[in-house]
Amino acid sequence: MPTDTVQSVETDAAGQFAAGEEQQSRGLARLAFGFTKLAEKYFPDAFIFVILTTIVVALADLAVGAHPLEIASGFGSGFWSLIPFTLQMAMVAITGFVVASSPPCSKLIAKLASVPMTGPQATAWVAFVSMGASYLNWALSLVLGGLLVRAIARRTDLRMDYRCASAAAYLGLGSTWALGLSSSSAMLQANPASLPASISQISGVIPLSETIFLWQSVALYFVLMICSVVVFYFASPRGAQVKTAADLGVDVFDEFAAPQKQERPGDWFEFTPVLPILIVLLAVGYFWSEFSTKGVLGTVSSLNNYNFFFLMLGLLLHKNIRSFLTAVTKAVPTTTGVIIQFPFYGAIAAMLTHVAGSDGVTISHHLSALFVSIANEDVFPIVIGIYSAILGFLVPSGGGKWIIEAPYVLQAAKDIHAHMGWAVQVYNAAEALPNLINPFWMLPLLGIVKLQAKDIVGFTFTQLLVSAPIVFFLLWFFGETLAG
Repeated sequence: MPTDTVQSVETDAAGQFAAGEEQQSRGLARLAFGFTKLAEKYFPDAFIFVILTTIVVALADLAVGAHPLEIASGFGSGFWSLIPFTLQMAMVAITGFVVASSPPCSKLIAKLASVPMTGPQATAWVAFVSMGASYLNWALSLVLGGLLVRAIARRTDLRMDYRCASAAAYLGLGSTWALGLSSSSAMLQANPASLPASISQISGVIPLSETIFLWQSVALYFVLMICSVVVFYFASPRGAQVKTAADLGVDVFDEFAAPQKQERPGDWFEFTPVLPILIVLLAVGYFWSEFSTKGVLGTVSSLNNYNFFFLMLGLLLHKNIRSFLTAVTKAVPTTTGVIIQFPFYGAIAAMLTHVAGSDGVTISHHLSALFVSIANEDVFPIVIGIYSAILGFLVPSGGGKWIIEAPYVLQAAKDIHAHMGWAVQVYNAAEALPNLINPFWMLPLLGIVKLQAKDIVGFTFTQLLVSAPIVFFLLWFFGETLAG
């Protein structure tokens, strides 16, 4: 057969395969984009759900016979109960952003951008990097992933679908972040100073060795990472389906962080590397003392130490005070939701756990009794996982939602003698799922890649369809290894 005929047949076959693949992807995209349009039209700001939840809990207290003044007292007394934890979570976001936007990280991103050789490889690579970074810090994952997408998009030797790659950059927060070191619930449970009394009296302190460092949790993390990379490799558009950054009107050549220069003699203090180095040397001495007395695990279990390390690392990587403060200024807007919503979560938790009805029983005890009645030790991970995933769409905050859920979830786990640490990890794995279709946490990433939620949610929705059954099965399967 002549060469040109062979090429023609191969081209026709490839075209037919691409057409079938395109039609199949359109079917999933139609469902996802239809959901996105509904969400954009009817889904209010996440803060509205906090207000509605507060009202619902107050009404529930009234329904069980609680006195209105007791409900109001619970609301007010609990409102400021999470101030330390609120600041800690805000610092997680700030320090992650500061580290990812530092000059050394920019050089690292440039090297990472040179690794993939094709568009689908690039998308899978972004997913891998994003989820890898999420184990250290969820904010680092978002910023590093977004900047990596922009860096790859600047390459002229490959065509990468900018929408799909941007969605891949979100996978760290949408799949694996809560199984890593910045897990709000795991860190909260491991820190007695941050643990509210309403939770401490049920479970006490649960060390990280019983949550994120369980081999079952680590295995779950790697399974999700592998599956996500594979899904995004095959879901990545090819050929005529590809929409590059230029196709979408996104300028990826503009500077994310404009370089700054010393303009007057008084600026020396802001630009010299001497001051950051001196401060970091003090921090090194502190961590040496902590490692010597508490060991590595005891040191990293402290959320304050975790944030302190990333803050000092950011200061060192930026090399001067001016660059560091500029990064902090840009990071602060990402903490808005945490700062304004967490006090309400504290108030909700107080109304759930401290306000008793006419029978002397709180809403928290009613809910825990409900879970105990419908779930034994075997199906507990599935029941709690599904519940946490659904509630996570309405309350998009891993730490704040844990404050609300923990009292009755942990009480139920205690009553049926389930593994308390695995109950935390069930929550962690399941509550990350709705992030894949909830635009709340997409905002920092979207600001970097200059897209809208509708541009990426079709791809993240596809990931949700694959991840959800895998997560629920593994939560049950690994839970069986911890039973008894």
